[in-house]
Amino acid sequence: MQHELMQIYTLADPLFFEDASLWRQGAGYIADGEFTVSSRPTPAGWTRAPRTVWQSMRPDDRPGPEQGWKIHVSATLENADRLCTAVWDYCVPRRIPFKHLLNRNMLLVFNAKYTPRGSGSKLITIYPADEEELSTTLRELSALTEGETGPYILSDLRYGGGPLYVRYGGFTEMRCVDESGETALAIRHPDGTLVPDRRKPYFDPPSWAPLPEVLRPHAEARKSRKAGQGPPYRVERALHFSNAGGVYVATRQTDGVTAVLKEARPHTALDNNHLDSQHRLKTESWALRKLEGIDGVPRWYDEFSVDDHMFLAEEFVEGEPLAVWIGTQHPWVVKAEATQDELADYTRKAVRLMDSLEALLGAIHERDVAFGDLHLGNVLVRPDGTAALVDFELAFDTSWTDWRPGLGATGFVGRGKTGVALDTHALEAVRLAVFLSFSKISVLQPSKVFQLVRVMTDNFPVPPGWAERILKELAPAGHAGAQAEEANPVDVHAPVVDWDAVGGSIAEGILSTATPERQDRLFPGDVQQFVSGGLSFAYGAAGVLWALDVTGHGRFPDHEKWLIEAVNRSRAPRPGFYDGVAGLAYTLDYLGHEDEAADLLERHPAPEHCGMTLFSGLAGIGAAHLHFGRRHGDGAHREKAIAIAERLAGAVREGRPHLRPERPPAPRSVEAGLMRGWSGVALFLIRLYEETSDTAYLDLALQAVHRDLDLCVVNSHGALMVEEANVRMMPYLEIGSAGIALVIDELAHYRDDDRMREALPRLLHACSGRLSVQSGLFRGKSGHITTLARMRQITYDRTTLDRHLRELSWHAIAFRGHVAFPGNLGFRLSMDLATGGAGVLLAVAAAASPGDIPFLPFFSPRTGQA
Repeated sequence: MQHELMQIYTLADPLFFEDASLWRQGAGYIADGEFTVSSRPTPAGWTRAPRTVWQSMRPDDRPGPEQGWKIHVSATLENADRLCTAVWDYCVPRRIPFKHLLNRNMLLVFNAKYTPRGSGSKLITIYPADEEELSTTLRELSALTEGETGPYILSDLRYGGGPLYVRYGGFTEMRCVDESGETALAIRHPDGTLVPDRRKPYFDPPSWAPLPEVLRPHAEARKSRKAGQGPPYRVERALHFSNAGGVYVATRQTDGVTAVLKEARPHTALDNNHLDSQHRLKTESWALRKLEGIDGVPRWYDEFSVDDHMFLAEEFVEGEPLAVWIGTQHPWVVKAEATQDELADYTRKAVRLMDSLEALLGAIHERDVAFGDLHLGNVLVRPDGTAALVDFELAFDTSWTDWRPGLGATGFVGRGKTGVALDTHALEAVRLAVFLSFSKISVLQPSKVFQLVRVMTDNFPVPPGWAERILKELAPAGHAGAQAEEANPVDVHAPVVDWDAVGGSIAEGILSTATPERQDRLFPGDVQQFVSGGLSFAYGAAGVLWALDVTGHGRFPDHEKWLIEAVNRSRAPRPGFYDGVAGLAYTLDYLGHEDEAADLLERHPAPEHCGMTLFSGLAGIGAAHLHFGRRHGDGAHREKAIAIAERLAGAVREGRPHLRPERPPAPRSVEAGLMRGWSGVALFLIRLYEETSDTAYLDLALQAVHRDLDLCVVNSHGALMVEEANVRMMPYLEIGSAGIALVIDELAHYRDDDRMREALPRLLHACSGRLSVQSGLFRGKSGHITTLARMRQITYDRTTLDRHLRELSWHAIAFRGHVAFPGNLGFRLSMDLATGGAGVLLAVAAAASPGDIPFLPFFSPRTGQA
């Protein structure tokens, strides 16, 4: 899930991702945020259905169409209650279905800076039955809401100048497979097929959905308004988009000067102080003017407005974000072993950079300005190795000693600190992050800073006093020494580590979080639980219960009962293995609930159109059927697996991951690797060859692996990795080097291929880097551990594997007397298989056990999995 959407689920709980509708306190929370209509009784003949953050209202006698032109109402925090009341009073007597956000806090959430642009800013959705009702509703509601305003809904066409917008889309939930092979919300094409229901950040209705007559004047007005705009800058490319607007590289048309152009849309991107993007852009303009002439601060060029959008033009500063610089310069990013000279050379660069950043921050403070938002993304490393600062939207006057900006980067905002002290704290957080980028972990366990500083000083020749400076600012209040560090329940620093005790502690920590009284989830995990549900193999109860049992930590009948009941409640689960039915059936069958597994597969057969992947598509579904055929001697399942393989064969040969011949694939529609790429398809085909002895499946598997290798590049250290759209290199199990290496190892037992032979060492080299900012199985250090553990009979490299195991302690959090681990991106703890404790448990067991411990389904018995 997108980083921006992830933060929505951090509001309600400080330790775990949680449903945003349960947000009850904290920065930005509105104590009196309930809508007046929420206290009204449900009208007779209506069904009122809360759906997490939405309240749905539907008349019982009007099921309505499955799709059409829907009306959206946008609002500000000030007029949201009035608009909710107006729409209720209009729709209920006319029996028009609608839904509204639960309260003003949810409006704040869905109008935050990093809410996805295609779905943000909406307070209410209205579902007219036909074009006549659409026309009448728009005309009458427009009169009722005259004078009201709200943020522009980017995906829609605005009706008039008020808060009403229109878009063609689904009224009921339907799903299909998109061009990347992933499940997506759908609408029905006139030919009867389901196609993705796109929520783009601009109005783009389907070509086959004629624009209603009532909307034509407004579409023409939109075109003429856009044609009449002539900003003094020509946009060359986009650097960044958010709900606030875009950040662009632009050329000033009068003299050809290159500039950065920052956009702020009215009433959007509210922060915890309920200030919007235009307020913050004015703040940045003030700061740049006040700091004119300071080296390392962009020069102010211009500010202007176009169609109510504010723009600020400022100097384009050459450089790369500090986070990117660390990823390319840090000797631990890819290399297992760095020489003392390499460590010293990096330290010299880092010290020079930090000295320049500290001097720059001091010069800014001398002008009575506090920066307010110092973190790795707002520091640019210039070609000469010195620092510049960008993004002054949270700056403030240093005399504001009690001020705390309404936004901030997790791990860099001092808890309880205000005023210029925020900059001092963030400077020391950056100083530590240049060596160990685990800033978010310190929020989950502030005392981790003692361990991280010790790792820094033990390995890098930092100047005297650096450790003391960092600890003075970042250590928990009232603790002055390393004795403040919370003791881990097991000693991972001992000469001989008791890995069974480590695994036991992880398992007990997972079990301590079980909430069988909840219906939505059993164990807390990744935010994907709120998208695909809390049951799945990757993110839910199924994967956790499987991992606990295969690692020898027991069966839990009450939890298995919860899973069975949750499966029976599930109305339309996804079909895939790691996110849906196939994986749930596999787990139930593994746990001995064979009838329930068979019933689940019978009730939810594989859809006609499905992606190819092991994670959510036909490869995973086919592998599950093959497993059932072998385990129960069921020829029907075997035939289903063979039929799926035939569908996949064409995809492999033609390079069509979505298996839809009528649609071309997206330009980069495959994320190479085990879970999302062609390698997962190859794994299924290898298993099917073993069942059928048909070597054609091996030929296809080899071609599939080659397709993934086509998407790999060799980096400057000689590691073979998957390049993600020129942004970063991916060495992981889900996407990247580790997953491809695992499948090459499987295929190498049947096919001797020069390209695979040459690629494997380079892929494994990508798994050796010490600085992995995540601990998870799918996208972190645990994935590298399991890969290297499987390959130890090939590489004979126990040193790197043992180091990875010990360095799990960098990520470990003391939790309820046990060991727990942060999930994706480190924002919150997770207990699931893909991102959290269950996956780490599998990695520890696979690496530390002398026997065969399975780490994932469908791998050969050499890893303990039949």
